[in-house]
Amino acid sequence: MPGSPLSPMLATAGGLPLGPDWSFEFKWDGVRVLARFGGGPPDLFARSGAVVTAAYPEIAALHLPEGTLLDGEMVVLDASGRPSFTALAERMHVRDKRRAAQLAAALPVTYLIFDLLFLDGIDYTGLPYLARRERLEELAPAGAHWMVPPSFGDGPATEAAARENRLEGVMAKRSDSVYLPGRRSADWVKIKFDQTGDYVIGGWRPGVRKLGGLLIGVPTPAGLAFRGRVGGGIGAVAERDLLSRLAPLATPDSPFAPGAVSREDAKGAHWVRPELVAEIRYGNQTPDLRLRFPRFLRLRADKPPGECADDAS
Repeated sequence: MPGSPLSPMLATAGGLPLGPDWSFEFKWDGVRVLARFGGGPPDLFARSGAVVTAAYPEIAALHLPEGTLLDGEMVVLDASGRPSFTALAERMHVRDKRRAAQLAAALPVTYLIFDLLFLDGIDYTGLPYLARRERLEELAPAGAHWMVPPSFGDGPATEAAARENRLEGVMAKRSDSVYLPGRRSADWVKIKFDQTGDYVIGGWRPGVRKLGGLLIGVPTPAGLAFRGRVGGGIGAVAERDLLSRLAPLATPDSPFAPGAVSREDAKGAHWVRPELVAEIRYGNQTPDLRLRFPRFLRLRADKPPGECADDAS
């Protein structure tokens, strides 16, 4: 496997499928990471293909045969054993080895491995999901900072357990599905308990604090289609991070489609190049597609703006 690893397979959003043809996993609130083994500690890659090995030094102790490629989710578990994306956000962009080691002691990660793509250089992506899972579980790479989370055959029971434990949702995968690198497939369905979507940041407005709200949208040939203002969920740490990332993107021209942003919404706006993607939780959409009760969750460094759409979160 020379060069960068495969791009991960992606799921479609939907309701819980039923029947014997499906397998079910918990959906974890973390970031996608591929681990490639070349005879020593693994090289780690984000969904975008960026090398993130330095961010997670705990995973260096995981050793598997050369030519192995794993797919999974990197999480930070809180005291209750639930993933905390707020804690993970402090880890995921760190590249300084000394700082990463300090954070590893304070906020250790767990690599939740859910798929086996290569083993000993042999391509497993064409095998059915259940066959890949069986071989992955035989490898049993369980350790202090990594594990293979369970897979289940009962969808409603998996959903009930996920809700009881206040997890993000459920992943449903066709038991005979092959792994399709870089493709979004209906063979994998993600069932989120809260409505969330990924939207492009096109500007921001000041408020009581310096950053009062983000102006977000989705790409169209004419520019961003406006989806509203987002002020909730932006704490002090997130505000500092957002402002530092938005400052270099400042532009005098609005990236939104002509007439998309009302004069009231545009009042006092600072426009930015549409390069940052934010995950937003919301109640529903109004008839004109604006988000109701939106709250900022996180930046999606792993997702390019061109993948953002109202039905492709």
